[in-house]
Amino acid sequence: MKKSILFSVFLFTVIYFSGCKTETKNDSLIRELGLKTSAKFSLKEAKNKIGWTAYKTTEKIPVNGQFKKVNITANGDGNTIKEAIHNTSFSIPVSSIFTKDSSRDYKIRKFFFSFMDTSLLSGTLEILTATSGIATIKMNGITDKVPFEYTITNNVFSMKSTMDINKWNAKAAIASLNKVCEELHKGADGISKTWDEVTLNITSTF
Repeated sequence: MKKSILFSVFLFTVIYFSGCKTETKNDSLIRELGLKTSAKFSLKEAKNKIGWTAYKTTEKIPVNGQFKKVNITANGDGNTIKEAIHNTSFSIPVSSIFTKDSSRDYKIRKFFFSFMDTSLLSGTLEILTATSGIATIKMNGITDKVPFEYTITNNVFSMKSTMDINKWNAKAAIASLNKVCEELHKGADGISKTWDEVTLNITSTF
């Protein structure tokens, strides 16, 4: 009788731990294949909006736009929104730029991004505190960091940051864009100016 009970306990233990190992392997395979995971929050399934604001004229008139496509290239899943955001890698095709003005879109692609030979913006997001983080962004062959502030409300992650695009050696690209937009970027003072500051406003709705 004792032997029978001991054998049953042993058999149950083997089956239990075998099942755990199989589940771990399956979860790993799911992540590798980029399929849906059991995580509660997924950036790939979220509604992501990559908004930006550039500025023109000495009065600093805002020009709003967005990138209509973002690819999550690594991570992006978690049991909390912070886990899903932290260490996420992404890429953004500049061809997806959208400002509600096709002529402006063309000029930004050709005379700014193409001038830098940049077809993709890529990087990672890192959560540091309850309200702040760091975005590492690659553009023009240069990788640099951009601090950001964020909030999470009703399953919506919102982050805001300001880029000094001179950090990506973009001065010549700014001059190129300003030249083709010279009259449009001229203010009441007669000076044509394109600012080297861009504000990012990004939201992910889970």
